[in-house]
Amino acid sequence: MRIAALQAVPTVSARGKVRRGRRFLSMLSMLALSTGLVACGDDGDADSAAAEKVELSIVWWGGPERADLTNKALDLYTQKHPNVTFARQPNEWKGYYAKLESMVAGGGGLDVFQIDDSALTEYASRDITLDLSTYVTSSAIDERRFPASLAQYGELDGKPYAVPSAENTPAMIYDRTFVKQYGVAEPQIGWTYDQLIAWAGEITAKSGGTVAGTMDPSADYKALWLWLRTQDKKLYDGNQLGLDAEDLQRWFELWAGARQLKATASVEAIHLANSGGPTEQLVVTKQAAASFMWSNQLAELQKGTDHELGITAYPGDPKGQWARAAMYWSIYKSSKHPDVAADVINFLVNDAEAGKILGTERGLPANLDIRDQIATSLSPAMQATVKFENEMAERFGPAPAPPPAGNSEFRTLLVKAAENVMYGRATSAEAAALLVAQAQQALSG
Repeated sequence: MRIAALQAVPTVSARGKVRRGRRFLSMLSMLALSTGLVACGDDGDADSAAAEKVELSIVWWGGPERADLTNKALDLYTQKHPNVTFARQPNEWKGYYAKLESMVAGGGGLDVFQIDDSALTEYASRDITLDLSTYVTSSAIDERRFPASLAQYGELDGKPYAVPSAENTPAMIYDRTFVKQYGVAEPQIGWTYDQLIAWAGEITAKSGGTVAGTMDPSADYKALWLWLRTQDKKLYDGNQLGLDAEDLQRWFELWAGARQLKATASVEAIHLANSGGPTEQLVVTKQAAASFMWSNQLAELQKGTDHELGITAYPGDPKGQWARAAMYWSIYKSSKHPDVAADVINFLVNDAEAGKILGTERGLPANLDIRDQIATSLSPAMQATVKFENEMAERFGPAPAPPPAGNSEFRTLLVKAAENVMYGRATSAEAAALLVAQAQQALSG
């Protein structure tokens, strides 16, 4: 049986003031009456003692800090809704989806779970995630203060299957110390790739070759994706590639030209950055003045260098970018308490107090008002990220569908193909043709 009633969830209004969230759907009130349970009022008192006790399972991945903050937010929910408690299951990233698969195979014990765009399409197609249309349409899960393209990025075939818990977008992180030292311009939103490559060549020249202008992002799937979108093309079209071998050849040749101009770092440095974490990125190692990253990584990268870092968009028309969900919350389709699960998700993404607790650990808050509310308490690097995301919000293009199953394999194949061109093991045309053939097989399999 579903919970009879929950207190209104405090959310942040368009003017940043706390307001009461929507009450549950009218059918819940009818259910409460039909079962003789008493719904609580809007005065903020605890739920009626007669309300059904619910234990909700919630599963996520992340480190100790994420677990601590998530637990505090869930404790706050229980404080406001004493009849709802949680069976909490934090996990490490490694093995996370294997754990979810085991829970799904067991046929129960799963209500709310964290997911990312690499798995969303597969889980929705396998009927694991619940269609959230009823909740989103009624604003029981309120996405009205989300960037439009961020909310869309949780949809498949026009139906929401996941709620973004936080936002990021691709961002070029650049070394402001080198910019000032060598007297070059600050990179700007809307620069073309030709402008970026010319800027990078200038840095290489003025540094006497001790610093390369930029990372070579030809192996970076998100750089390729955005480059295609600025040309009104797609990386994926359903479960197939949306580009052809000619597109890939042009992409590889663009960066082959940049290497010839000595605008990029050495192939060896690029390989290490492609396969490494934040500490191996070239703006951290000071081998290049620009790296192609996610916006929410600026703060972590800044911790690794004593140089001042800046943030801007990838080259090209900014409409090619969109507000990407760093991760989502979803509801298991067979959950016994979907209405309660929906209210918990709404609380986690829209409640003002929960927003203060969760901060930016998962990325920038999806709710723009909460983002503004916590901005002054952030580190300078994270404040710069918030400012960048807000500047981009009005320029974002529509979100594409989340990547299909097989995306992870395509990304691996792209790195191999791009590095084959870099090392001279294949021409751009050869690498592009082979990649298309391999990728189509991976995506259709």
